[in-house]
Amino acid sequence: MPGSRRSQRQRAVSELRAQGRYGPELRDVLPGFVGLGLAVLLPSLLLAWLYRALGVGGLVLGVVALAAAAAAGLRLHRSVARRRGGRYTAAELARLDDPGLAVAAARMLRRDGWRVVDLTAREGRPRLYARDRRGRELDVAFRPVATADEDEVAGGPAPLREAGRPGVDRLIRVVVHLGAFSRADVLWASRQGGVHLLDGHQLQRWAGGATLDDLGLPG
Repeated sequence: MPGSRRSQRQRAVSELRAQGRYGPELRDVLPGFVGLGLAVLLPSLLLAWLYRALGVGGLVLGVVALAAAAAAGLRLHRSVARRRGGRYTAAELARLDDPGLAVAAARMLRRDGWRVVDLTAREGRPRLYARDRRGRELDVAFRPVATADEDEVAGGPAPLREAGRPGVDRLIRVVVHLGAFSRADVLWASRQGGVHLLDGHQLQRWAGGATLDDLGLPG
């Protein structure tokens, strides 16, 4: 009976969906098909209009413009993917604000295998907690980005390994800054125990692919 066959088919489809073996429905794939169709149709219409309006020269101009737009889109996609993967250029770092610097640091930590908890909302300022497979724990704070241009460079960069020693609680405290730390900063950090300074020079190395261990993080 038609009704029985319809009911059997509905039950079969329901079982397949429950098992995750039933393919997507039209409503699931329709937006993708529409987007793909527009991506093909709109450039074709543009080229046709340019050809009618300007002839072969217009067609060539349209092809060149579309190729340039596609190349720019590809570069943007790669740049976004690289940043999401925890890699930044010096120019990209320089454009970050305080929350952006914390996001970048969290991505770099995850890139290197750390498990990261963002404490910014609780602390009211950018702050991260991270733990790696070796059981090391980081408390990552940030010097305000606005002060990066106000620092006086005195004695060059302050390497992570020279700024302090692990504290009693074994929590490694790291202060990240886009600029340069002064001698007074280094002296203060060395007296705190477990406070380590990561300046702009080393931040660029970290963003380029170096790990905190490469920069001298205590093990």
